[in-house]
Amino acid sequence: MAIRDALLPEFDMEMASTRKVLERVPVDKADFKPHAKSGSLGWLAWHVADLPHWVVETISKDELDFAPVGVPRPAQPVVDSREKLLDSFDKKVAAARTALAGVSDEHLAGMWTLKAGGHQIFAMPRLNVLRSFVMNHIIHHRAQLGVYLRLNDVPVPGMYGPSADEH
Repeated sequence: MAIRDALLPEFDMEMASTRKVLERVPVDKADFKPHAKSGSLGWLAWHVADLPHWVVETISKDELDFAPVGVPRPAQPVVDSREKLLDSFDKKVAAARTALAGVSDEHLAGMWTLKAGGHQIFAMPRLNVLRSFVMNHIIHHRAQLGVYLRLNDVPVPGMYGPSADEH
């Protein structure tokens, strides 16, 4: 069995769960922060919706410098519509799934490097990047978003079974 054939069902399940959380984002509370050091609910929702694009970045490139020297950081998108958020997420999931469905085991074994300002943060095989840096990253921030929902009295959907709101 090709590695991608083992990854695709997990990817599909996690993206479906992620979409359920994004469907509940209260965009009218985009500025909410549970703590001064926390990102806003709007930023976190955008980040979660954007993360599937990292599958494409990992498969299509050998490295990513997310803070290249001399290049200003892009402005943070404004989350003002749940429909726009979900549309962006759906497009990124579709592109990620296409990339994942077409990748070979040999390519997944190839090295991929993450940099910031030209400095290497890590280098590891693409498969490890997809599992840890991408999938686990999505799951981590999706869980944070679930806490933000709970703190705003928004029912939290179940991920791996029913949530306390679904009993």
